[in-house]
Amino acid sequence: LVFERPILVGDTVEVNNLLGTVNRIGVRSSNISTFDGAEVVVPNSNLISNDLINWTLSSNLKRIEILIGVAYGTDLNTVLKILKETVDSHEDVLKTPEPQALFSDFGDSSLNFRLRFWVHFEHGMQAKSDVSVALYNAFAEKGIEIPFPQRDIHINTNPPEPGENKLTPPE
Repeated sequence: LVFERPILVGDTVEVNNLLGTVNRIGVRSSNISTFDGAEVVVPNSNLISNDLINWTLSSNLKRIEILIGVAYGTDLNTVLKILKETVDSHEDVLKTPEPQALFSDFGDSSLNFRLRFWVHFEHGMQAKSDVSVALYNAFAEKGIEIPFPQRDIHINTNPPEPGENKLTPPE
């Protein structure tokens, strides 16, 4: 840690499902303050030998992705326009790299889209929430349905006669 400098005081790191800000780097251990308010002492050997994600070492930018589906029959171009206008209007969304509104696939119950955009790390969760709510409201305003999975179930109410082969359909 001292020589390679994979983390610095003030970095936001993730190690062993622990996400927080580095407060102190010592000879044997480091202190990380979690976003839940806990102060965790982590042996430096854990920081070196385990997978370490440093969210802010070279940049404090984070890409956010929102997956959303709309009902079949909805105009794809209208959805793409709403996605782009909504994300472009949020103040925390960065203009560069430019946000992307993408049609991704034909799902079982919906036409699926991906909305990708970049924010400063500390605004990530709030920006994702704000943009998601704004999309929901914009879709509702335009009458665009966000479907839920649906399945048709067919129940046979005619039980087979005794001795009848259950695997062979009647003629």
